[in-house]
Amino acid sequence: MPKIKILTAFFLLLLFSCGNNESGIPRPRGFERINFPEKDFKRVALENCHYSFEMPAYAELKLDPYPSAEECWYNVYYKPFGATLHLSYRSISDRKDLFKLLNDSREMVFKHVMRADQIVENYVSTDKFHGIFYELDGSTATNAQFYVTDSTEHFLRGSLYFDVKTNQDSIAPVLKFLKADMLHLIETLHWE
Repeated sequence: MPKIKILTAFFLLLLFSCGNNESGIPRPRGFERINFPEKDFKRVALENCHYSFEMPAYAELKLDPYPSAEECWYNVYYKPFGATLHLSYRSISDRKDLFKLLNDSREMVFKHVMRADQIVENYVSTDKFHGIFYELDGSTATNAQFYVTDSTEHFLRGSLYFDVKTNQDSIAPVLKFLKADMLHLIETLHWE
């Protein structure tokens, strides 16, 4: 008899313990809430490089540990989001050099064509430079890249990478936030 009472109490407890979800429909899986910092930018002029730009106060700028002798490479670390924007600057010596840089940039983007669902090219232009901002959708290693050049002296390329393999749905809000930072960098770019 005591076993029946214990089993009855257990089943009653089990039956009434699931009262939070009254509809009986399973709840969808969710992702953590992301609290984005306030947009606050500071101007950065890179020594030995020929450009300056505005970057977010919550990001950290460091010299790339593996630059080649003729290039000026820096990384913008977005620690709160586990992402890095790799910036590589080159001086243009002649038209052949420019065509090689443009071709290399395009190849770097289209290496991801097998994994990308879509690659969108957005043209950017001011009176000082022109270029392309690439948005890559899908399971790619990089989700955004760009290049800008004045076609005579300066060429800057940027690639955004996350520190871990990404799920497109889970990084969408962060990616949107960081793309806005990248576009702000481009808009505030000045050749020195």
